[in-house]
Amino acid sequence: MRPLTRLLTAFATGMLLQSGSCWAIAPATVEVVQAPAWVDRDGRTLPLAAGMELKSGDLVRTGNGARAYLMLAEGSRVKLGEAARFSLHTRSVLPQQSFRGALDVITGAFRFTTAKLKKAVPRDMAIRVGTATIGIRGTDVWGRTDKDGDLVALLEGKIEITRAGQVTEMTQAMTYYDAPRGQDAAVKALDPETFVRLARQTDIVAGDGAATTRGKWTLLAGSAASQETALEIYDQARDAGFAARIRPHAIEGGSWRYEVVVGRYPNAAEAEVAAAHLKAATELTPTVVR
Repeated sequence: MRPLTRLLTAFATGMLLQSGSCWAIAPATVEVVQAPAWVDRDGRTLPLAAGMELKSGDLVRTGNGARAYLMLAEGSRVKLGEAARFSLHTRSVLPQQSFRGALDVITGAFRFTTAKLKKAVPRDMAIRVGTATIGIRGTDVWGRTDKDGDLVALLEGKIEITRAGQVTEMTQAMTYYDAPRGQDAAVKALDPETFVRLARQTDIVAGDGAATTRGKWTLLAGSAASQETALEIYDQARDAGFAARIRPHAIEGGSWRYEVVVGRYPNAAEAEVAAAHLKAATELTPTVVR
C-alpha cells in the first residue's frame, strides 16, 4: 500500500474510533484497555482500542501484564486478564434487545458480570471455558483455563456447567468448580482471600496505565515531517499492541507534520505508566501530552 493511502487509512481509523459507528449496534464494545492487546479479524491483526466495536467471530488477545474490559450490547461486562484469548459468537440482529450466542475463553482468566440496574434482556448465552460449558442465568462468574485445567468460580447467581457429558448445577455463591486436566471435577468453597487474588487477575486498578474512551491525556509516540517516517512510528506502536493514530498538522510554508498519538488516559499518572510500557516494548520514546 502506498504511503499516502496508508496514511489516510490510519487517519480514518482514528476518526472512526473517536466518533463510533453510526450503523447497527455491535454485539460488544471495548470499554477499557491496558495494553498490549490485539483483535484478530478477517485475517488482519489490529491493536485493541477503547471504543472499538467488536464483531461476531473476532478473536481478542491480551499480552503479558495486559487486561481489557468488554461491554456486551445486552449490558453485561466481560473482564479479560493477561495472556487471554477470547472470542464472541452471535447471530443476534438486535443484540441489545435479545442476545443469543456463545463466549469462548480459549485461554486465560475472565470475569462475566450481568448488569444489575439495567432492565433484564432476554438472553440465551453459554460461556465455554476450556473443556467446560457454562449456562448463564443472571450472574457474576469468574473463570480461567490453562494447561493445568479449568476453574469456574460462582460469585453470585446460578450457573450450570457441562463437562464430559456431566452436568453440575451451582447455586451457592462463593464456591468454585475445579476441573484439573484429565481428572474429575469437584465443587469447593471459595475463601475471601483466594477470591481477592483471583479478582486481581482480571481487574484494572489505578496505576495500571489503562486507556479509556474519554480520557484527555495521550501519548505522543513521535512526530515526523515525512509520511514514511510517521508510518514507521505508527507501525511500531500498533505491532506492539498499542492503538496508535496519526494526526496531520499544517505548518508554515504549506508543509505538514504528522504526530503519532496513542490512547486516551484519565490522568497524567496513568499515561506515564502506559508510556513506560510502550517504551519498553518498542524503540520509541513517548511523551505524555494533554
